Parts: sequence; structure tokens; C-alpha cells
Amino acid sequence: MSTETPTLVIEGLRVAVEGKEILRGLDLTVNRGETHALMGPNGSGKSTLANTLMGHPRYEVLGGSVRLNGEEILGLGPDVRAQKGIFLAFQYPVAIPGVRLGDFLRAATRATQSEQMSALEFRKRLRQKMDMLKIDQAFAARDVNEGFSGGEKKRAEVLQMAMLEPSIAVLDEIDSGLDIDALRTVAENVEALAGPEMGLLVITHYQRLLNYVHPDHIHVLIQGRIVESGGVEIVEKLEAEGYESYMKDLPAAELVEQGAH
Repeated sequence: MSTETPTLVIEGLRVAVEGKEILRGLDLTVNRGETHALMGPNGSGKSTLANTLMGHPRYEVLGGSVRLNGEEILGLGPDVRAQKGIFLAFQYPVAIPGVRLGDFLRAATRATQSEQMSALEFRKRLRQKMDMLKIDQAFAARDVNEGFSGGEKKRAEVLQMAMLEPSIAVLDEIDSGLDIDALRTVAENVEALAGPEMGLLVITHYQRLLNYVHPDHIHVLIQGRIVESGGVEIVEKLEAEGYESYMKDLPAAELVEQGAH
């Protein structure tokens, strides 16, 4: 792939949930080596975007394009998208009783990596990633998210991202439900994984995450469209004026009912 080819290109994306249009012409480009923060109030379409990128069948694509490394992916299943290098860290990770985290990570890497690792190579790589993220080795012996705290669930998601090494990682409100200490730890893990081979799209509602994760670009999503892109000046504006400063400029015809999307 040419280094000039953007990793993820979203153009004119329109998506409906249960017959109601949520994303209404969203455009966004994320390159390898970049960290992008997507911010917006509840109901703006943040989680709709995350789930659509991963291919959740509940989300109906009405139009537009999503290309990963130059290839259209909207017609592909979630498993194929994962194999091609896209990863989603869930806002609310589910527990899987009876399945050890280490075994889950082994299955995930085998399902998504073109070059299969031996069991010995996998264990070595898992130890290296856990050491890098300062995660106790005993963590891998626990059942997936069973009895995990909010911070432990999010760290398990980041560990999965570390093992899969995607070209694009989408973190859907990874700060949700975390106290300040857990937030700092998870953010440090994310920062440790950021690098030239991976593009990061960090989706969040609150500005506090950006005290620890430092994006190259910040975008504001309102009513299914990105209404402003820029740098830290956007965070300063949000801290001073909130999302209402963007909402008041929208025509009344464009306002849609707020919901958990």
C-alpha cells in the first residue's frame, strides 16, 4: 500500500437505526499514525458510527462509503473487517463466564492474523504486551470480564487491541464509567500503543479523556454530521460553552430527537 493512501476514509455516510436516520452525511479521514478524537453529546451518532464501522447488522447503511486501505468495506461482515485491520473497543464490554481471557485472546489472534503463531510464540507475545501495559500476568487466567471492575474491562479491551495490532482502532467511549485513577491508567495504555502503524479514533462525550490521550485532530459530531474539526482550541471552546454552542447554529429542520446513539 502506498504510504500516501489514507487508512480509513468515510464519505457521505448515512445510517439509520430502526428506521430513524442518525448519521446524515458524515465525512472523516484517519491515517495511520494519527490519533483522532470524535466528540459529541448523547444522541449525536457516536456509537452509531462505531458500530457501523464494525458491521453491526442493527445499523442500516442508507448511503456513502467507508474505505479501509483503499478497499470498500461496507459490504463485508464483521469478521472480515477484523481480518482486514479494523478493531472496535466496546463501550460496554460483555462478560463471558467460563472463557479465560488468555484463551479468548488466542482465539481472536488466530481468527484475524494471516500468519499463525505457535502456542509458545503466542504466550511470549502476550507476556510482552502485558508487561508493556503493566498488566499482571494473572489477569489472563481470569474469565473474560467476569467480576471485572469498569477499569479492568477497559484494560482487557486495550490488551486485545495490543494483541491484534489493527491498522485502525476505534475506541467507543472507553472512558465511560471510569473513576479518575482508572481513566488515567487506561489512557496511559492507549498512549503506549499509539504509533506509526495504527490510526486511532477515540470516541468520547467528555473532555477529561483528552487530558491523558493527546489527539492530533479533534472533531465535533452534532446531529449525525461533523460540524467542526481542529485542535485543542475545540476542547477549550467546549469547556467554556459546551455543545450548546454548536446546537444553536443548526437550522430547526436539522434537529432530531436525542437518543442513545
